[in-house]
Amino acid sequence: MRNKYLMILLIVFFILLSTMYSFSQLRDYGYKFGFQFNGAVPATEFWESDGWKGSYLARIILGRFALSEDFQTEIGWGYGSLAGLDFNRDYYRTEIIPIDLRLLVNVAKFETWNPFVYAGLGGLIYKVTNLPSSSSPKGVKKEGLTTVIPAGVGFEIALSDNITFELSGGVNYSFTDNLNYFKAGEPTDAYYSAGFGFNFATSGKDVDKDNDGLFNKEEKEIGTDPKNPDTDGDGLNDGEEVMKNKTNPLNQDTDGDGLKDGEEVNVYNTNPTKADTDDDGLSDYDELIKYKTDPLKADSDSDDLKDGDEIMKYKTNPSKADTDDDGLKDGEEVNVHNTDPNKADTDGGTINDGTEIANKTNPLDPNDDIPKKEVLEVEVGKAIVLEGIVFKTGSAEISPESEEILSKALNTLEENPEIEVEIQGHTDNIGKRSMNMRLSLRRAQAVKDYLVNKGISPLRITTKGFGPDKPIAPNTTDEGRQKNRRIEFFRTK
Repeated sequence: MRNKYLMILLIVFFILLSTMYSFSQLRDYGYKFGFQFNGAVPATEFWESDGWKGSYLARIILGRFALSEDFQTEIGWGYGSLAGLDFNRDYYRTEIIPIDLRLLVNVAKFETWNPFVYAGLGGLIYKVTNLPSSSSPKGVKKEGLTTVIPAGVGFEIALSDNITFELSGGVNYSFTDNLNYFKAGEPTDAYYSAGFGFNFATSGKDVDKDNDGLFNKEEKEIGTDPKNPDTDGDGLNDGEEVMKNKTNPLNQDTDGDGLKDGEEVNVYNTNPTKADTDDDGLSDYDELIKYKTDPLKADSDSDDLKDGDEIMKYKTNPSKADTDDDGLKDGEEVNVHNTDPNKADTDGGTINDGTEIANKTNPLDPNDDIPKKEVLEVEVGKAIVLEGIVFKTGSAEISPESEEILSKALNTLEENPEIEVEIQGHTDNIGKRSMNMRLSLRRAQAVKDYLVNKGISPLRITTKGFGPDKPIAPNTTDEGRQKNRRIEFFRTK
């Protein structure tokens, strides 16, 4: 009979091996429940050679949970019978109800089956229903509650996505010597068990083992690693990438801009799905690492040119609003004045662009860079007083402070080659008239000499001295006499 049962068990085992597939619920599941059928062999003081015929244990797995790839925990409840023959070859039987918590250690990682060892701790309710005829020392009890320690080995074989077949066996050590209603002071009673069972798993697809916000079934569809919350190692977990940031959890740099998705989201606040967040023509990486510009601002220096245009088109500094320091923003030069933002003086006329714009001259024309000379406005047949010409007392020597007004007279003749003038000298009435007449002429001649020495043709200038004869103010006061001592610029042509 024993050989018959063993043969059946072996046939079942080999059929299972020949049809094994790799299913995720071997280690990847929510929880399992199941049932087991075990043969049992008592380990007591009696001779138990025929005890296996009446011993069994039916066990229900109330819940088995995966703690990690290597560890599982389960709680189970059972009902069984321990039966055997005493010293007198008489039959005895004990009902047992074990409840225990076990830790299962997965000893290897195979795709098609899962071997494990287990150990645990629980309680055992027992009741001797058929007493042995062999006498027992005092103190033995027919029923009670004791502690039990189960330990053993087993393995699971996946039959489908949700069902596994399990073979297991081990020893169950109790803390009582009453299981066979015989107490001889020897080690406490135990029993061996071996059997098979079926486990039913909630789908591992509905489990998020790596706590990344994606169920395993979703990760399988996407291609991410359900055991690694950040499959591509970019600093974002897979759930964040798929559901929040819309990035590729299989690619560290979704937008190909040279920055990891995690850096873009957590450090730079740029868009990890867009290589150029601010649409300025530069990738986020180039802005941050190469050019030190703001990847969130198209115009980092606020000069009215995009950073990309400054780098690629105008070759200006995207971090400096006025690249050439001419007083004009780069955008103003390009978009308004058409000047060169890399050249302070676009027309090369010695005046920088900003100054020319302020002076209302043309920054593209070098001919207007020299300031216009100041000239005297004088009409033909009229005279103007050259205010500011000063001579030393009683002399025709021109003082240095006269230079400004003389320069205006010179400019007038240089800018207007058609003009001819008469330089007229006047004095006050102090002193002899004859002396004043000569002095006024000498002073007029001194002014002419100045202009001729500066390049004006002497043919364009005549001189005349009027002495005190043409006063323009009374000679009775110092102020009046000062006004009468003058040089006039009279235009004759």
